[in-house]
Amino acid sequence: MNSKVERLYLTGFMTSGKSTIGPILANVIGWTFKDLDKVIEEVEGKKIVDIFKEDGEEYFRDLEYKLLLEFSGYKDIVLSLGGGTIVNERNLKLMKSTGKIVYLKSSPEMIYQRIKNKIDRPIFRDLVLSGNAKPQDFINRITKLLDERARYYSSADFFIDTDKTRIGITVDKLEKIIRKHIHEKD
Repeated sequence: MNSKVERLYLTGFMTSGKSTIGPILANVIGWTFKDLDKVIEEVEGKKIVDIFKEDGEEYFRDLEYKLLLEFSGYKDIVLSLGGGTIVNERNLKLMKSTGKIVYLKSSPEMIYQRIKNKIDRPIFRDLVLSGNAKPQDFINRITKLLDERARYYSSADFFIDTDKTRIGITVDKLEKIIRKHIHEKD
């Protein structure tokens, strides 16, 4: 049976490089790129943070699944997932059955360095509103979330550390993986 890879799902915590690496990789291998969070924002006409605030997480997750289901029918696509997309068992099962999952891994400290100037994300709302949160509070929150998501991330087909790896090197690694699996058969 032919197991040609036709869909690549990029997962990882926010700022792990999904939205940066994804379009470059797609261009290099000649595939389409979609950013699931950006598509959701386009469909809803508002930012993710506002969807969470106004409609709730359950509404957001249902919409996320519907769009993921739609994209799982596309061929030759690199899809950047939201940070928590993989945590939903329904999403994970769909992705495992329709493509390959790449986990772009970053340390809590590196994630904090990348997000410290954009901490308006829903998962940091309470820390920001407290008015006295310290950097370690954010790192602790990130660590806790990474620990909670570890079992989901560990189900990825491929793992790439993005902490100290240049974007071009990461894209090269992923291109080699994809090219190998495009031609591989069971």
